[in-house]
Amino acid sequence: MAQYSALLDDVFVALADPTRRGVVRRLGQGPASVGELAGAFPMTLPSFMKHVRTLESAGLIRTTKAGRVRTCVLNRERLAVVEDWLAEQRAVWQQRTDRLEQFVTEEENPS
Repeated sequence: MAQYSALLDDVFVALADPTRRGVVRRLGQGPASVGELAGAFPMTLPSFMKHVRTLESAGLIRTTKAGRVRTCVLNRERLAVVEDWLAEQRAVWQQRTDRLEQFVTEEENPS
């Protein structure tokens, strides 16, 4: 459970930044070179590379280098960690709202 929590923390930290969310959004359409990705953001390449390294260390993207071109690919499996957590949270809150609805209905219509 602690390992799962650490993975989730890493993913949320990586996704907390709008630039990194933009990179993930773009890579959802398919692989792209670092140069292509960086062109969409108003920053220097070294600054952009910090974002790439953060996403890579969180496991959200993988990069490969062929010659001078570094290509980024989205790791959809890591996003599944967030999907699983959200599904758990959704179930918890659904149960809570169901209990609240039952409580309110019983109070309105006492036997």
